Amino acid sequence: MIEVLVSIVIIAIALFGTASLQMSAMRLGQGGVLRSHAVFLAQDLAERMENNAPAAIAGSYAVALTSIPPAVDTTCETTACAQAALAAYDLAQWANTVSTALPQSSWSITQTVAGTPSTYTIVVRWIDRRTKTSDTSVAAIAESYTLTRTILD
Repeated sequence: MIEVLVSIVIIAIALFGTASLQMSAMRLGQGGVLRSHAVFLAQDLAERMENNAPAAIAGSYAVALTSIPPAVDTTCETTACAQAALAAYDLAQWANTVSTALPQSSWSITQTVAGTPSTYTIVVRWIDRRTKTSDTSVAAIAESYTLTRTILD
């Protein structure tokens, strides 16, 4: 009878260990998904800048650190836009996507080298809740992804 009880205790400990590993894997998997979103979104903005190179070279894509998507008056999908208006539209669309895809996100876009060629640094930040601090709570970690892109005319 004692052998059966010891076996049940050992099996229970093994099952709790397996459940803990599964929870850790799920947290780390979610962190990887968020990082993938950040990489994709930074690449998306860099490609938008390359498609509107004159506005990028003029500095129209530079944005100070913020977490609030800008409002835009015109939609460049249905009407033709000037290069600066297209840059504002691109930033508004991109910022809305970032704020939706990443929790507690913020971003900054800095024109580090002005002129032709022009270099931009895109920094996307978000909060990842994947570090376990105790048996019941999970701590938030500030994560970021930085992309540097040179825009040629």
